[in-house]
Amino acid sequence: MKKILFAASFFLLFQAKAQIDPVKYPTFTSIEEALGSSNTVYSMSFREKGLFNLPPQISELKSLFFLNIMGNKLEKMDPEIFALKELTILNVNENSIKFIPDEIRELTRLETFSMNLNGLTGINPHMAELQRLKAVHLEANNLNVFPEALMEIPSLEEINLQGNQISFITNRIEKIRNLKFLNLSENQINDMGNLSFPKNLKYLELQQNAISKLPENLYRAKNLEFLNASGNQITQISSGVKGLKNITSMNLAHNNLKDLPQEITQLKKLKTLILTGNPIEKSKIEVLKKQMPETRIYF
Repeated sequence: MKKILFAASFFLLFQAKAQIDPVKYPTFTSIEEALGSSNTVYSMSFREKGLFNLPPQISELKSLFFLNIMGNKLEKMDPEIFALKELTILNVNENSIKFIPDEIRELTRLETFSMNLNGLTGINPHMAELQRLKAVHLEANNLNVFPEALMEIPSLEEINLQGNQISFITNRIEKIRNLKFLNLSENQINDMGNLSFPKNLKYLELQQNAISKLPENLYRAKNLEFLNASGNQITQISSGVKGLKNITSMNLAHNNLKDLPQEITQLKKLKTLILTGNPIEKSKIEVLKKQMPETRIYF
């Protein structure tokens, strides 16, 4: 099983939204208790129950909006899931599911979909019909291209594709206009061409790929606040870096940088710059520290 490294805790947008009020919406862990409840059942968890199939009676819980079935032995998404038309949060992490069926399009109210650590090699194109989706987590699967269906969902704000085998990303990613968080770390990306990014992007993770050059259009991402491009093969940073007016944290550790452009000193909001593991002369770092007294520089 692949080991997943989750993003830093300061990006909590959808973690906060996914919190379930335990008083107002108690989470049931037994189907018998749920069906026997005198109150409406909104939240259900079968986490780590060793299930090969979901109990078919779950389809009777018509008001269910939260379902957690992570850590089981499911090899497919049971049809009972698609009878739950009110589902807004669905977690099927850590199973052995290799495909998403066409019926996924029936979950039209879905906002958060998490399917980490399964065996996906592709994404069903019918996912594009889920126009309320805001967060998609597909870490540690076997995807080799950026899922085309996701580019048809402009409402998406968070996409996590860490730990796949993605080597190519089409410029259509710019169409996801509300995207704020994108994690493409631990893939097989080596050439990003001149990829354009959504203008609302704030958080970008590219670490542990084989990238030799950051795309020039990245430096036009004026709302970007966090960039992690560590563990790549980057040899230079363009003078266009001055365009990252709102960047507060930049991690360029363990690349092949021998120098940085003078324009980096124009990043007045930059609080953290990580350069460890690069072949930059120490004297250049000392000069940079004097020029950027408000920035913590790690070397």
